[in-house]
Amino acid sequence: MDIQLNFINSSNDANNSQIVIFQKNVATDYEELAIAWQVIKNCGQGDNHPFSYPMTMQVSASDSWGNFTPQLDAQNGQQFSVKRNSSGNQLQYAGNAVNVNEIEVLNALDPGAIGANIYKAGKLLAQKTSIAPRQKAVFRFKPTIWIGVASQIEEGQVMNSAILSNINTELSLLGVRKADIVMTGGGPGATSTPFEFELKNVEMA
Repeated sequence: MDIQLNFINSSNDANNSQIVIFQKNVATDYEELAIAWQVIKNCGQGDNHPFSYPMTMQVSASDSWGNFTPQLDAQNGQQFSVKRNSSGNQLQYAGNAVNVNEIEVLNALDPGAIGANIYKAGKLLAQKTSIAPRQKAVFRFKPTIWIGVASQIEEGQVMNSAILSNINTELSLLGVRKADIVMTGGGPGATSTPFEFELKNVEMA
């Protein structure tokens, strides 16, 4: 079931800041650059922006020839592989992943690198590039979203580490069915305070 979220701008910000929402792939030891999953633009003071967070995900692969596979529904605990058949390269379900909390995409080509893409609500959520033959990409997401203020960001773009280091609000969606995300703070000059984001009016599942 989708989680219904509603962003509310209760801030003192008059700069028409962009709000970026994303998830982090926690399957790797090192800090990966995250993808801007949702970008809220032109949401003025007092405005709100409803959106949904689906529990379902889709997976797609790209190859070094510039081809993209159709998106397949993906759940935690599943492995997918890119193989060559008589028609070309294809992504298909390949059984269970090693970890029940992860989605795996295996490069079963020889030769040729692939990229793996995870989508949520039809928008790019995470990706891994340059996966060599017989290597796999692993994705795991906590039931949380990260949210912050950014500028000149487009949905589906990789965010650089400078942007990510300024975003430190993590909101847990565990067990949530519906909630408002209220932004406060901001404002001009010396009276300006940091932006804050808080879940309010939470309905649990």
